[in-house]
Formats: sequence, C-alpha cells, structure tokens
Amino acid sequence: MTSASDATNELTLLRELVSTLQQENALLRQKVEALIRRVFGSSSERLDPAQLELLLQLASGGKASVTEAPRVELTSAELPRSRKARAQRLPENLPVVEQVIDPEPVKTQPEQWRLIGQEVSEQLDYEPARFLRRRLIRRKYVHTSDPDRAPIIAPLPEKLQERGVAGSGLLAHIVVSKYCDHLPLYRQEQIFPQLHKINLPRQTLPRWMELCADWLQPKYEPIRTGVLDEGYVQVDETPIAYLAPGNGQTKQGYLWTCSRPGGDVFYRWETSRAATCLVNVLGREFQGVVQCDGYRAYRAFAERSQEINLSGCWAHVRRKFHEAREQTPGRAGWILRQIQHLYRIEAQLRETKAGPALRQSERSHQSRPIVERLRKMLLLCKSSRRHLPQSLLGQAIDYALANGPRWKFISRTAASRSTTTSSRTPSDRRRLGKRTGSSSAKRERASAAPSSTRSSRAAGAARSIPTPTCATSSTACRT
Repeated sequence: MTSASDATNELTLLRELVSTLQQENALLRQKVEALIRRVFGSSSERLDPAQLELLLQLASGGKASVTEAPRVELTSAELPRSRKARAQRLPENLPVVEQVIDPEPVKTQPEQWRLIGQEVSEQLDYEPARFLRRRLIRRKYVHTSDPDRAPIIAPLPEKLQERGVAGSGLLAHIVVSKYCDHLPLYRQEQIFPQLHKINLPRQTLPRWMELCADWLQPKYEPIRTGVLDEGYVQVDETPIAYLAPGNGQTKQGYLWTCSRPGGDVFYRWETSRAATCLVNVLGREFQGVVQCDGYRAYRAFAERSQEINLSGCWAHVRRKFHEAREQTPGRAGWILRQIQHLYRIEAQLRETKAGPALRQSERSHQSRPIVERLRKMLLLCKSSRRHLPQSLLGQAIDYALANGPRWKFISRTAASRSTTTSSRTPSDRRRLGKRTGSSSAKRERASAAPSSTRSSRAAGAARSIPTPTCATSSTACRT
C-alpha cells in the first residue's frame, strides 16, 4: 500500500512539473517570437478591419463564413489612398542661370551666320555651399562745416560673442546640420576641411552651440509657457546615449517631450527619468491633465497635488495587445477592434471639424459605452485567471488596468466638453467670445478672484479636456 501511495504522489508531482514546464516553455516561445518580430518584423501596427475579422475567425476555429461577418464601413482615413498628383519636375521659384552654347563654326566666323531660332533644355544643378570672409568696413566721418566736432562711425552689428569670428549664417548652418540633418559636431568637424579647407576645432563648435542655445532662450520660454498654460499636456521621454567624460563609456539620458494637440512642442534634456525630472519639465505650479504612459514616475508626480490628473494613452495600450494578437487572436482581436472603433470616432470628428458640443455628444453616446465595455472585458479576463500574468496578453491586461482611477477619468472625459482651442472651429470661437465677453475682462475677473477659486476653475477646465487617442513623441507615439 505504501509503495502504491508513493507512486501516486510521485506521478502527481511529475504531472505538476510537466504542466509547469509546459507553461514556462509557452512563455519562452512567446518572448522569442516577440523578439523576432521586433528585430525582423514590420514596425507598423496598422490593422485593417479585414485583418481583425481574420483574427476572430481563427479564434473560432475558422468556422465563421465571410457572409456572416458584419459589414464595416471605412472612413476616408482608412480607404486606399489615391496616387498623388505628380509634382513639378523643376520648381518655378528656382533661380535660372542661362548658358548659351553656339556651334564651333559660328564661334569662328559669326559674321557669316544668322540666328533663326533656339532650342532650350533645362537641368537641375547644385552649387555647393561656400565659406567667405565677411569684411565689415565702418567709415569714419567728420562734419564739413564743423571740423572740431568728434568723428562719427557706425556701431558694429550685434553678435553672440564679443570679438567672435563666427557669423550668424555659419552658426545657423551648424545648428540646422546637427538637429535637422542629424550631423554630429565631430562629423561636421571632418566635413569642413574636406570640402572647404576650413579647420574648426571640436572644442569650438560646442561653445558656439551653447551661445546659440542661450540666445534662443527667450524664444523657448514663451513656447513652453504656451503649452503648459492650457492645462493639458502630453508627455513622453526618449532614451538617448550621451558622452560623459571621465566614465570611459556613454551614459543614458532622456529627452523629455511635451506637446499640446494642435499646438507647439517643447523639449527638455535630463540625465534621468525620475519623478523629480517632471518637476523640472512641467514646473511646480502645473495644474491640469497629463497624458502619459504607465511609468510610475508620472504617478509619483501626480500624487504631489490633487489638481493633477493622469490620462492614459491608447496607443501604448493598443501596442501591447497588438503584440499578443498571434498567441490569443480571439481575445486580442476583439480588444483591438474596440480600440479601432474609438480611433474611427475620433477620425470622423477631425474630418468634420466638429466643435465642442458635437464632440461632447458623440463621445458621450459612442465612445463612452465602448470604453466601459472594454473595461468590463479586461476585468473579466483578469478575474478569470485564464491568462498567465507573464504571458503577452496577461502583461497587456495588467498594463491596461494598472491605474484604475484613469478609467474613471477617461469615462468622465469621454462625455465632457472640450475646451482646447485647437478643437474649436472659427465659428465656435466667435460664439464663445459672444457668450464669455472680452478676454481682457476675463483676465481682470480672474486676477480679482481668490486663489482657491482660480485653482478650482483650473481643475474644472482640466477635467473638461478630452482624452486624445495617442500622445505625441518622436517623438513619443504618433497619431
């Protein structure tokens, strides 16, 4: 009896071990497949309705017929794009340099030939950029009728550095080459002597960049203030390796991107992605909505003040379910379809240039039920424990439900009234101007109001701002 009982227990343990190993094997296969897709697969996450229908059919065992699939109407954003009109081969705004070519007999004996016509052909040519020595000559003058008066001379034009040799054109070229053409300073240092026989030390180029940054600071601050004053900002951070002298290797920093839909974008460099960096990026007095991903630093920043609300990004949520669609095509395909419905509603509102009232109505009647239905499905999947937490779908569900208060905030903003200037049409702004009066009167009333009243108004304005489908980044994900 003892040997039989021991054998039964050993068999049970072996079965549990096999089950555990099978689960670990499945998880490792998912990770390997995800890595292969990330390295060798397509980076696009776009799915058309036909692909979603295929995923749902695969989940049901392929029994669903094509005729049973519901008809999906495509918006103009999803229809195949027609071929663009062919651009003009040679732009008309380019300067023209004429070169007349005559036959050799005409050149030798021009008096024996008479011109009867000409044939014209054009080519697109390029003249390389060139360095030059700009010599400023300031002439001194004395008064002819009053020779005892002091001589006069024109003042020197303003420069970024006193007695500096770099002109404004050269500084602009270095800045544009670095940040727009992606040419590092060390590569520009190599290009200048090769093409122009000009040696500019690498130590000099960073000093010039610092001068340009200080000079552009008065332009940067109004852009930053304009983005933050609206009470709604999209934030994301991008890791970038930077040189750290003395360490022998590069270190990792972060370029923080802050934007407002339909508005400007500003950037700030930080050496980490801690919550304290958000204080430097957004400021201590910021109040409103911060749309971001699920990184915990944002939650720590929001806990500083009750006037800060966090709003999730659908693009980040969708990306994780997109990665899990092959392992669980039915469940992931259904969730992707719900998110696609939200995207389609927003696309239609943008196409029709809907005003605040129409956006409020459409989001309340269409978007809000979808968000609630999606939240209930995610909670059901979480409670059923049918998907392992380490699986791709389990991680996607945990990420989507990581911040429960965000779902309530999303549901509230889905039915709220938009107050962002970018979402208003000119006629809407005129109607709002008639109702609220002049902007100067509004500023006077706001300045006369107590601080508690102003903070409550700011919080109300923040809650009324809609939740876009995606935060921008470079940065950052794009809509």
